[in-house]
Amino acid sequence: MTDHQTIINHLLRSPELSIRYKVRVNVLGQDPASAAIQQLQQEVKTSVRVQRLLARQDTSGKIFSQRNVYDKWQGAHWILATLADIGYPQGDPSLEPIRDQLLEFWLSETFHKEYIAESKSQAYQQIGVPIMHGRYRRCASQQGNVLYMLLKLGLSDSRIDELVQLLLKWQWPDGGWNCDKNPDAENSSFMETLLPLRGLALYAKISGCPQAAKAAERAADVFLKRHLYKRQQTELTIHPEFTKLHYPLYWHYDILGALKVMAETGFITDPRCNAAIELLQGKQLAKGGWPVERAFYKTSNALHLGADYVNWGATSKTKLNEWVTVDALYVLKEAGMLNTVNQESFEEMERR
Repeated sequence: MTDHQTIINHLLRSPELSIRYKVRVNVLGQDPASAAIQQLQQEVKTSVRVQRLLARQDTSGKIFSQRNVYDKWQGAHWILATLADIGYPQGDPSLEPIRDQLLEFWLSETFHKEYIAESKSQAYQQIGVPIMHGRYRRCASQQGNVLYMLLKLGLSDSRIDELVQLLLKWQWPDGGWNCDKNPDAENSSFMETLLPLRGLALYAKISGCPQAAKAAERAADVFLKRHLYKRQQTELTIHPEFTKLHYPLYWHYDILGALKVMAETGFITDPRCNAAIELLQGKQLAKGGWPVERAFYKTSNALHLGADYVNWGATSKTKLNEWVTVDALYVLKEAGMLNTVNQESFEEMERR
């Protein structure tokens, strides 16, 4: 297999500014506050990819789509989540109207109203958050994702504390979250737990909040005790899609998305991540890098549910995908499994 240095050098020459940013900051560990990185982020901000993502920002600064902020994948929710992942600069006031859109939607009265439901039919008869067998049935990935993206983009205000309080209240006894309206559901959902973990861990890191830190630790255990993709009792794969590589992941789940969050939150060195890391390493292509094996979107400039405004690379069993590859390298770096990176080689490339 191609060594990691060769792959890194390839990515540093990428025409995608965001890929170069992610390599330099996430893989090479360069200072995000340095003048060079901040300049690169400004270039990301004005890139064609970002222009397309923000093409439906109206004169008020808000994003309009078909129905609401959660339209998959062209709603304001997903646009801001993407910007948070690709190196968009922090504290941009032009994004504040989108922030307000999201907070007004996800902190509306609907999510503060709760009621007891004894059956699935009862759970769908009222507006609000049903409580079944003592557990809040709520898609917490939505509030968790907003918490993360606003913190990552430097757009938070006092309202994010309200997001945190909702997530803490809705957390299940096993440490995760679930919106399953089946009264007998007792285990948290991987899809509903990963993004709240990501948001609460970042909030705890920035604020020092011990309650958020503890909640994140409990959420991480939902994945760790299952080795990120295995059933506890049989150690069989929970779902075959969990072992495929995707980008963007949106609200879905796979081993790379889980390992990325484990790396961000400081849990990547837990031995229970090793099986997923080995599975990821086994997917590296002979010529280097990693592919996108499945996609959750189609590309369209028109408003269509399930469409993204930009293309993130074709699915392939043999072709490197830069977005997946840079995240895989970040995971290996944080796990201490990245081949030694020659910083002098990078600096030489910069002088050319």
